[in-house]
Amino acid sequence: MSNNSKQLDGFEIILGVTGGIAAYKSAHLCSQLVQQGAGVTVIMTQSALKFVGELTFSTLTGRKVITQWLDTPDIYNAQHITLTDAADLFVIAPATANIIAKCATGISDDALSTFACSLGSDILLAPAMNSRMYDNPATQRNITTLKKDGYHIIGPDSGQLACGDVGPGRMSEPEIIFNRISELLSGKTPKRHS
Repeated sequence: MSNNSKQLDGFEIILGVTGGIAAYKSAHLCSQLVQQGAGVTVIMTQSALKFVGELTFSTLTGRKVITQWLDTPDIYNAQHITLTDAADLFVIAPATANIIAKCATGISDDALSTFACSLGSDILLAPAMNSRMYDNPATQRNITTLKKDGYHIIGPDSGQLACGDVGPGRMSEPEIIFNRISELLSGKTPKRHS
């Protein structure tokens, strides 16, 4: 690695952001990824837009944020295939119980779940939700299914949640997620260079 090289030079990462208070942490993660040389495309659910604006992510990445499925002809142009073909890693942070259930069952009814369903690279999920939702047997079954399917899961951490409850459900800190991303890409050649 030359003196000017960055840790993630040449890697393409899709960052999925879902609707939860932890979405603000995703902006910090996005900034870290870009600063280390990654090309980052952000896909936000409609619920995520209620917590963080798409302008935040488009400013950080220098790219259009995908928020709707089939909202423009250029997105319809098989972008869910071409973008996922180019991606070295798909990170969903925060990953709510809803997106975890969609991924586990193959439901693709919005932009984020459609991209996840058509992915040809690794997926890293960073769960974030209320403890009762996380401990729910259905959520635990879905996480077990995703692990069997080859998904990578980081967290959640335990602590005080936004609702005031204390327990598991806090999204892992951006630095921890960044380190896991670096581990998953370590020793790999970016797809666009292979």
